[in-house]
Amino acid sequence: MNTVLSRANSLFAFSLSVMAALTFGCFITTAFKERSVPVSIAVSRVTLRNVEDFTGPRERSDLAFVTFDITADLQSIFDWNVKQLFLYLSAEYSTKNNALNQVVLWDKIILRGDNPRLFLKDMKSKYFFFDDGNGLKGNRNVTLTLSWNVVPNAGLLPLVTGSGHMSVPFPDTYETTKSY
Repeated sequence: MNTVLSRANSLFAFSLSVMAALTFGCFITTAFKERSVPVSIAVSRVTLRNVEDFTGPRERSDLAFVTFDITADLQSIFDWNVKQLFLYLSAEYSTKNNALNQVVLWDKIILRGDNPRLFLKDMKSKYFFFDDGNGLKGNRNVTLTLSWNVVPNAGLLPLVTGSGHMSVPFPDTYETTKSY
C-alpha cells in the first residue's frame, strides 16, 4: 500500500498547508490596523554652513546642522504581529533646481520589548544634511516628518507617516567657522 516515505510526505504537506493558513490568519488579523500616531517635533537650533563639495566639481554646497526634539507614544502600534519599528526623521524641501528634495536626518530601530515612548531632547542629526547647491540658505519651507516602517512577523511591510510635522525656516546667513 503506502510506504513510510509516502505517508511522511503526506503528513509534511498537510503540516505545511496548516502553517501557511495560520500565517495568513496572522497577517489578515492585523492587515487593516491603523498604524499612525500623533508625533510632536520641535526644532531648537538650525545652523547653516557653506562648505566645499568634494563629490563633484569644485563648487560649494550648503550643509545644515539641525537640533530637534521628538515626542511620540508608539505603544499602540505594537501588537502580536509587530517584530520591530524602523523610525526615521526626514526633511523635505524644494529648490529652484529640484521640485522635491528628501533627506534622512536621523533613524532608530525599536524592537519589541524596548520602550516605545520617545522623549528625545536636543538630538542632533545622525546623517549630514547636504544640499547639492545653495538651496537651504533662506529656505522658508523645510518640513521635518517622522515616519516608520512596521516590520511584521507575517505580512506586508507598511510605510507609515506620523500625524505631525514641523516646517522650519532656515537662516538667511551662513555661520562662519572660526579658525585659530
